[in-house]
Amino acid sequence: MAPHRSPGPLLSFSEREILSAESTIVFHPQTLSNDVDTPHKPWYHYLPLCATVFLILAPHPSWLYVLVDFHLQTLHQPAFFVAHLIITYTLTFMAFSSLIVILARDPGPANPPPSRLEGAEGEGEEIGLTEALMPDRDFSSPEKWCRKCWAPRSERTHHCSICNRCVMKMDHHCPWVGAKCIGHRTYPAFVHFLCCVTFLAIYIAVVASNALWFAFQNPFAVHEFIPVHELGLAFTGGIFALTVGSFAVYHLYLISTNQTTLENIAPFMLLRHLPPLPRDGHSLSDPPLEAELSPVQRRIVRDAHGQIFIYDVGWKRNWVQVFGWNRKLGWFTRLWYGGACLGDGKSFPRNPRSEEMLAKLANDLVKFDSDR
Repeated sequence: MAPHRSPGPLLSFSEREILSAESTIVFHPQTLSNDVDTPHKPWYHYLPLCATVFLILAPHPSWLYVLVDFHLQTLHQPAFFVAHLIITYTLTFMAFSSLIVILARDPGPANPPPSRLEGAEGEGEEIGLTEALMPDRDFSSPEKWCRKCWAPRSERTHHCSICNRCVMKMDHHCPWVGAKCIGHRTYPAFVHFLCCVTFLAIYIAVVASNALWFAFQNPFAVHEFIPVHELGLAFTGGIFALTVGSFAVYHLYLISTNQTTLENIAPFMLLRHLPPLPRDGHSLSDPPLEAELSPVQRRIVRDAHGQIFIYDVGWKRNWVQVFGWNRKLGWFTRLWYGGACLGDGKSFPRNPRSEEMLAKLANDLVKFDSDR
């Protein structure tokens, strides 16, 4: 009697066929973060950028008119005339340099192609089909899976619904700089741009106000149309200094506390960082959802948001993390156009006190939920 044999598999593949199948997998273009696969924006998305460039260049004809008439023809001070030209156009060139960096540089490619990951030395490392389709991710942690890009999303990475992509350490989406996101690789250039425009506006406003005061004291020594230009420059310079300067000061505060705009204005983002909650004694999810919190619990989260800075490691290290450099003359690039943040944009050092404060917040939420 012939020995019993277990039935074999219905289909069998050789190793060469499996490798060929893995190499021919096609992923959706939206899961890739390369600039080639990013859809082009409509032309009207660039209208705010044109307005930004226009507002920077619009005061310069009046500025040159005031400098020539006031410092050359009235006061006969060619040295001051040249100094004002150098300072204003250096600040203007620096502002445009950082603006070009924002437009030309990717803010932070969060999701590389699933079939190839970049190694530490920039060389590609092939991964298999199983690793590409089923990555080892903790879906409840801040480092989780993006269900819109269908790709892994690292810490402090957010999905932009306008750009339809994930951005590393996303700060915000800015329509005034080409409808682009400000992220890990463009945030220093963005802050540099705000500071340069603010300093330029303050400088023009101060010099124009000084010339306007001279015109009031010596009405017959200047041309009759010069005070109109000086008044316009002083007014617009003051308006720009207040509006753009307020944004610059706000972002300097965010750098000092190591926050992004999204983290600062969204207090309920703390919920995703909470430690695991007890299984019994409450009806909250793990981590809790904003919609299931009571008004008292929402107030607790908002109060804790002003005290818990998860990534604050001291203002010096916070500034080094954003504006630091690791090359010999790196300070020159930071001074000239802002550059990019240090690190890989995927992992960040944490405030050692934040874990204890997050645990206290979790206990308070559970306590007030059990009392309902």
